[in-house]
Amino acid sequence: MAETVTPSTPALLASLDPLLREWLPRQRWFAGKGRPVTGFSPVAGTELLPSDSRLGLHHLLVRAEQPPAPAGAGDCYQLLIGVREALPPRLAPALIGHVTDGPLAGHTVYDALYDPRPAEVLLEALRTRARIGGLRFDRDPGREIRDGLVARLLTAEQSNSSVVYGDTFILKLLRRVVPGVNPDLEIPLALAREGCDRVPPPTAWLRAELDGQSYVLAVLQPFVRGATDGWELALRELAKGEDFTAEARALGRATAEVHTVLAKALPTATLGHSQLESQVAGMVERLEAAAQAVPALRPYEDGLRSAYEALAGLAAEGRTWTAQRVHGDLHLGQCLRAPSGDWSLIDFEGEPARPLAERRMPQPPVRDIAGMLRSFDYAAHSVTPPAPGWARQCRAAYCSGYAEITGTDPRTDPVLLRAYETDKAVYEVVYEARHRPDWLPVPLSAARRLATTDLI
Repeated sequence: MAETVTPSTPALLASLDPLLREWLPRQRWFAGKGRPVTGFSPVAGTELLPSDSRLGLHHLLVRAEQPPAPAGAGDCYQLLIGVREALPPRLAPALIGHVTDGPLAGHTVYDALYDPRPAEVLLEALRTRARIGGLRFDRDPGREIRDGLVARLLTAEQSNSSVVYGDTFILKLLRRVVPGVNPDLEIPLALAREGCDRVPPPTAWLRAELDGQSYVLAVLQPFVRGATDGWELALRELAKGEDFTAEARALGRATAEVHTVLAKALPTATLGHSQLESQVAGMVERLEAAAQAVPALRPYEDGLRSAYEALAGLAAEGRTWTAQRVHGDLHLGQCLRAPSGDWSLIDFEGEPARPLAERRMPQPPVRDIAGMLRSFDYAAHSVTPPAPGWARQCRAAYCSGYAEITGTDPRTDPVLLRAYETDKAVYEVVYEARHRPDWLPVPLSAARRLATTDLI
């Protein structure tokens, strides 16, 4: 990664180094958990508010060094460092630490997104389309941002951070950043140009221009006031014993509308024998690695492999499929239901752990459908006792809703659907075994079902 730093940035980072080594691994969005941080190298540094004032603000892009990765190959993180002489009690959760030497000696530093004033500095820069150092605050000229909106941080984030401004806008600040076109901006912009109202249109965005490379750092979109995310809504209805099939059908229609517009707005591709051969090889490789890592999966390994072999067999016979840009990580938590009943899809970043080029590749739309079907299954296993019948009804309703828009029910291509749902379930087995062992029975039950070709 190219480095663009001001003369003061290395000294600033050196003074923060011991504090960041303790603080960064504790953040939910830190991707390198389980490996020690041995140091940091600066990528870029910009002073947004002077540190010699009552409140300072530094924008930093830093690379975290974590063996066994070689020096200079660590993940790059975006940090907003607030600087105060002392931290008021309301900002205690944001504390990074007290600086003892360097340019900020004697000051307290903290995650500035917890503080309304620094967060409002970002919004004002977006409103005025500011240029500060290598930072580019861009805005759709047709969309206005009024000043005076009060900021508040949403604390239930995982891979990124979000700030809401007066129930009018939401700013998603990407934490782990890479150069290139980020789908979380690219896809909503493409949908907005086509007039698709199923995805909040980008109002403004923050980029860094560093040595000829562009990094998307944040995206500002309208805040869907009063909306409930699909996961919370599904659990609420499950707890009350309420039927969710009407919502699942509506969500299927919303997904299909987004897919239909994306197929018009961005390039598509045809997947034939050679392309599917590569896809299937990757699926088989992930299955074998998962069975090695999680012994409980091994009894189903042969049955799951048959899902991939069946897909490869169709491709060998000359069957082709259309690939297009998709969401890439679709589940109930990536969907918002407005008080009007309309569904929106959000967070088009894809799986952040995957390479950016892979996340931008055209995929069969069934990849998103499989993710949503798995999400219904997870919701059904979140109650006691589990409600597999509820999941089956929602899965069927979702596919029917999808067919109402596209004219094609995903269930009419069972080999393709089974292969992609199997690949998703295998991923879940590994994830749960590593991070949430109590949840492991959920994807294992899906593996047992998919190993016998039972889809819905």
